[in-house]
Amino acid sequence: MRVNARLMPIAVAIALNCAIAGAVARHAPQYLADWRQAHNPDAAHYVLLGKNFFDAFFFLNRAFYAIGVGAWLGTIMIFNVWVLIWPNQQKILGMVQATDEEKAKARRIAFLASRTNTMLSIPMLFFMAAAGHQGIFFG
Repeated sequence: MRVNARLMPIAVAIALNCAIAGAVARHAPQYLADWRQAHNPDAAHYVLLGKNFFDAFFFLNRAFYAIGVGAWLGTIMIFNVWVLIWPNQQKILGMVQATDEEKAKARRIAFLASRTNTMLSIPMLFFMAAAGHQGIFFG
């Protein structure tokens, strides 16, 4: 009984994801066709990044400073996960062969990178939310 109660949220999440994926697959072609008709077809990369992505990410427009800071913090966090935490966790968990010394070093690196991500998460969320209130913070 206890195992079933623990697995139920996971099963519900999987079912919802499958339903959402099916709906997206059915409606995406029509959405993209409508979008291409309404917008410049040469700017298809805007669907993924948005038309002001570079202004925000590289601080080219003062109106996007807050979201740009949040984007950079998020980028640092992604780097930490995929370059520092995950490879070291693979060593710690035995998915990759490593000596005891390498595992000890991997533990420390993964710990510090995880701690860094924890500390960066609150400022990242602050700056992402502050983007909607630009005048208060960046006048």
